[in-house]
Amino acid sequence: MVLADHVPQGDPLQIRQIAEQQQIPDRYLEQLLSNLRRAGLIRSQRGAKGGYLLARQPWQITLLDVMTCIEGREAQSAQQGEHSLERLVVRELWQEVNQAASEVLQAHTLQDLCDRRDAQNNADLMYYI
Repeated sequence: MVLADHVPQGDPLQIRQIAEQQQIPDRYLEQLLSNLRRAGLIRSQRGAKGGYLLARQPWQITLLDVMTCIEGREAQSAQQGEHSLERLVVRELWQEVNQAASEVLQAHTLQDLCDRRDAQNNADLMYYI
């Protein structure tokens, strides 16, 4: 969302800026940004004014894109060995949960999150007389 906020300015953000703003350790953020860059969701710019930018517009990046990149896809393959009826039922339920979560994440974009945050911020700023 921090990178999405900076799309209008076109300014790349450096790791230390993002880490400080979001209170995330630099090393952990480097790993996240590296994964996002490899997935083509962000791009890096070298140089003194370098940093990271979104590779696409915020409304073109779904939350499923981001979560898949960061968390990876759960292996849905059947496990080898003993298969009890209980395990089968639980595995089927988790597949339903994963499918429902994927559908929700696919339906929302980074822009949607920014809009929700801004609406909440505006609601918090309302004054009543």
